[in-house]
Amino acid sequence: MRRHAGLAGDAQKAETKEEFVKVRRRDLERLTTEVMQLRDFLPKIVNEDILGTFQKLEAIESTMEKKEEEIEQLKMDCEHFRARLETAQADCMREKKEKLDLRQQLNEAKQQLLQQAEYCTEMGAAVCTLLWGVSGNEEAVKSILGGSKVVKFFTMTAQTMESFVKSLSEDMKQQDLDSDENQFVLALAGIVTNVAALACGREFLVNSSRELLDTMMHLLGHMKPGLCTKFKVSLTCVLIIFEKK
Repeated sequence: MRRHAGLAGDAQKAETKEEFVKVRRRDLERLTTEVMQLRDFLPKIVNEDILGTFQKLEAIESTMEKKEEEIEQLKMDCEHFRARLETAQADCMREKKEKLDLRQQLNEAKQQLLQQAEYCTEMGAAVCTLLWGVSGNEEAVKSILGGSKVVKFFTMTAQTMESFVKSLSEDMKQQDLDSDENQFVLALAGIVTNVAALACGREFLVNSSRELLDTMMHLLGHMKPGLCTKFKVSLTCVLIIFEKK
C-alpha cells in the first residue's frame, strides 16, 4: 500500500508541474496589453461588419421575397395565358369547323341553285315553246291578253331577253341552237311576234308593255354582229310590224 501511495504522490507532483509554464514578465505584460486592446477594438470591428452583413442579408432576403412573389405572379399569369390560349385554340378549331360546314352548305346551296336554274330554264323553254305555238291562234292571243298576269309576263320577258344578251360574248358566235337558254329566248321573241301581228296585241304592247318594246330596240342596237341571228331576226320582225302599222 505504501508503494501505491508513493506512486500516487509522484503522479500528483508531475501533474502539478505540468500546470505551470515559465513566461517572462515582459512577454506577459505585452500579451496582456494586446488582449486588452483586442477586448476594446474587436467588438467594434466585429459589430460593424456583422451589422453591415445583416443589413445586406436582409436586403437580399427582401429582394428574394420580391423575386419569389414576381415568380409566383408570372406563374399565375402564365397559367392564365395558357388557359386563354387553350380557349382561343378551341374557339379557332370550332370556327374552322363551322366555316368548313358553312362552305359545304354553300357549295350544296350553289349546286341546288344551279340545278334549280337549269330546271327553270328547261321548264321555261318547254312552256314558252308550247305557248309560242298556241299564240299563233288569234283567240288564244286574246285569251292570253285577258289574263291577270300578262303584264308581269311581258315585263319578265324584257328582263329575260336583256339578261340573255348581257351574258353573250364574242366567242359564242357558234352558239348551240338547241340549248335551253337559246330556245327560251327564241320562244319568248316568237310569242311577242305573234302578239304584235294582231291589232289588239299591238295596242296592248304599246299601252301596257312599252318597256318590252324599248328593251327590244335597245338590244338590237347593242348586239354584236354574228350573235344569235335568229333571235335578232325575231326582234327585227316585231319592230317592222310596228313600223308598218
